[in-house]
Amino acid sequence: MSVTDQDLALAAAGGDADAFEALLSRHYDRLFALAFRLTGSRAEAEDLTQDICAALPAKLASYRGQAQVTTWLYRVAVNAATDRRRRAAAHARAAEGWGDWEVNRRKAAAEESAQVAWLYRAMAQLSDSLRDTLALVLDDLTHSQVAEILGVSEGTVSWRISEAKKALARIRNEEEST
Repeated sequence: MSVTDQDLALAAAGGDADAFEALLSRHYDRLFALAFRLTGSRAEAEDLTQDICAALPAKLASYRGQAQVTTWLYRVAVNAATDRRRRAAAHARAAEGWGDWEVNRRKAAAEESAQVAWLYRAMAQLSDSLRDTLALVLDDLTHSQVAEILGVSEGTVSWRISEAKKALARIRNEEEST
């Protein structure tokens, strides 16, 4: 007498590895064919079928024999394909968001880099005293600290910073008008 699919499924659900192997060998090709129809891609079908086979021992624990094994296996396959599509869609949405974020981050970094490069070029056109004062202030030193380093008053530092700003604005306006 031949062993039925239901007998194999129930035995496999109870932990019988031989029954599981026999059940899988009977239905693997059908599962793969269904997976191929569900995904439309051989590589995706192979991945999906492997996912189903890996999950099948745990899923068989809930098999009660109320449906034909093939019907139950097809339901498992369809659910696995649906889950896979949901994960892929969520991953694509997440990747798309990160892609936008990364593009914006790189754009901002490039803009900042261009601004810093412009500032260095423009500072080279300033007098030594204005350039030195501005360089120290840009290094996050207080006017008091800069005054001490340069041996000038804080008022002189403030005046130099004001003059440097005016000169940089003039340089920018000249560049934009050409």
